[in-house]
Amino acid sequence: MLRKTLIILFLFLLPSCAPEFEKKPVDIVWPLPPDEPRIKYVDYIRGSMDIVKKKKFTEALFGEESLDVFIKPYGVTVDRQGRIYVTDKGRVWVIDLEKGEYTFLGTEPGIGRLANPIGIATSSDGRVFVADVSQDRVFVYKDGKPVALIGHEGEFKSPSSIAIDEKRNRIYVCDSNSHIINVYNLDDYKKIMTIGKRGHDKGEFNFPTNIALNSEGHLHVVDTGNWRIQVFDPDGNLVRTFGQIGDVPGTFTRPKGIGIDSEDHIYVVDAAFENVQIFDKEGRLLMPFSGPGIEPGQLSLPAGLFVDHNDRIYVVEQVNKRVQIFQYMGKKWKESQKK
Repeated sequence: MLRKTLIILFLFLLPSCAPEFEKKPVDIVWPLPPDEPRIKYVDYIRGSMDIVKKKKFTEALFGEESLDVFIKPYGVTVDRQGRIYVTDKGRVWVIDLEKGEYTFLGTEPGIGRLANPIGIATSSDGRVFVADVSQDRVFVYKDGKPVALIGHEGEFKSPSSIAIDEKRNRIYVCDSNSHIINVYNLDDYKKIMTIGKRGHDKGEFNFPTNIALNSEGHLHVVDTGNWRIQVFDPDGNLVRTFGQIGDVPGTFTRPKGIGIDSEDHIYVVDAAFENVQIFDKEGRLLMPFSGPGIEPGQLSLPAGLFVDHNDRIYVVEQVNKRVQIFQYMGKKWKESQKK
């Protein structure tokens, strides 16, 4: 009887509660007209209310299914099938927006249980690589189950980001508190080399946090404590650096996530500016987009960033507890609009 009364009360109040969950279409682009738009806002994800189909969401509200939300998201990646992976407190979300479904990795008891996953990457054969900064290990999953660990005990001090180069059969692991990048074989996970050491000179790091690869296999490292981006070739040789501390466009205060699109444009999140800056391959500033706030298209304490093979840009926010999706309206996007 009590449950029935609560359901009736809920249905009566539902219209007043709806705005919290419903999304209104918004049209946001950067730069503003009359300039040609380069970036457009697409959508955001806060949890199951933005993933599951409407019928399933209603069931969740009535207790037949759980209502899940992001707790402390940080990293994000997307596999070739379009599934979105988001690292969160004690788990990794695996999101399929097309099917309206999601699952979790790393929540089952045992060797593969996660504590504080941060970095994440996927390979074309279905492996998922997760860096856990509390356990100082990189976990490897396949078909939802743990299959390997990378790094022996004491090898990592704070693994924070992962990048995979399948052409050269390598996996790069950024170890923030060790101020280095370790490079491993993608098959047997044996270490190939180490890039960098602690310092402020070129080629040295001060708490690097995030990494990404361009089309040439050049490794881009967010050298957060030195307020710059450093670029290395596949042999570990320094190619260039760009950026410095500052409060004007083209400089950094708290750089975090990094991603690279199909045209080798470099996207860098700044958690202090609460925006994303776009640079060309040589490190020249092209434009910033977004800014501080809670509305669609605005950011609050952004962290991880990833650009998928369709040039969609995914940005994780820790205060707003969501993943925002943007679209680079470049050559690939323009070609897709002709089909």
